[in-house]
Amino acid sequence: MQLETYISDLLYRYDCVTVPDFGAFLAQRAPATIHESTNTFHPPKKQVAFNEQIQKNDGLLAHYIADVEKIPFEVALEKIQKRVQIIKGFLAQGETITFTNIGDLVLNTEGKVVFDPSYNLNYLTDAFGLSQFTSPKVTREVYKDTVEKIEKTIPINVTREKHNSRAYLKYAAVGLIALTLGGFTASNYYVNQIEAHNQLAQEEASLQLENRIQQATFVIDNPLPAITLNVTKQTGDYHIIAGAFRMEENCDTKIEQLKLQGFKARKIGVNKYGLHEVVYASYENRLEALKALREIKHKHNKDAWLLVKTLD
Repeated sequence: MQLETYISDLLYRYDCVTVPDFGAFLAQRAPATIHESTNTFHPPKKQVAFNEQIQKNDGLLAHYIADVEKIPFEVALEKIQKRVQIIKGFLAQGETITFTNIGDLVLNTEGKVVFDPSYNLNYLTDAFGLSQFTSPKVTREVYKDTVEKIEKTIPINVTREKHNSRAYLKYAAVGLIALTLGGFTASNYYVNQIEAHNQLAQEEASLQLENRIQQATFVIDNPLPAITLNVTKQTGDYHIIAGAFRMEENCDTKIEQLKLQGFKARKIGVNKYGLHEVVYASYENRLEALKALREIKHKHNKDAWLLVKTLD
């Protein structure tokens, strides 16, 4: 089984893909960058990291493998466990494990897993179609030193024209003043016209509104008392699955049992196998869902698992 293929598929959609009893591959969004020395533009991407401390099974990888290979969840989990044992054996022998398009794994002298990410694929779907490119360096010519050298060797003289330009300046000044006064007067007139039009339009609109309010006003002699209802609707794409049932009656019975135990249980529909799915609760935040899942598996049901799905 090519485990890295399934992990790579899930990294496009999720920020955390956990391999049970081995570790988790984490994907974090990174902005676009520019390499100063090579003038290379890199699009935004997901940076992949590895955390050996996250090893508990959240069901994501096993369920995906079960759906793709059309096998039961338990069989998929066994295949993952066998693959993990083989990987750990190779690492213990000092070999480097390469996950294609994800990165390389190797043990350091302290026995810890060191991860070297690969940058062959960009797992950020928002950046699909964007690739890095290199722009030619922009060169700017500076003429200041050349001009200073020319001024030192060749003096530049400015010769005044013989005709009298003072009269032309007078005429130009008079013309400029006339244009300014005319434009100012026209501008004031235009602004006053606009203000008058706006004032009339506002008065007409206010009158129409007042007439409509008077026509729509009525009195209720015996008004009904106001009732305040507090309705809380569960939302979120992270669902902790309690079980799936062929008979809907069994599904309703399970929901009543869970509600008596304090859970916000509910039905979320029928899966592709025709089973009615019951959840302990639904969450909008992935970390909160994982925290609740750990507590449920520890105290209530070790077979509970997390389903990530957007409900209609």
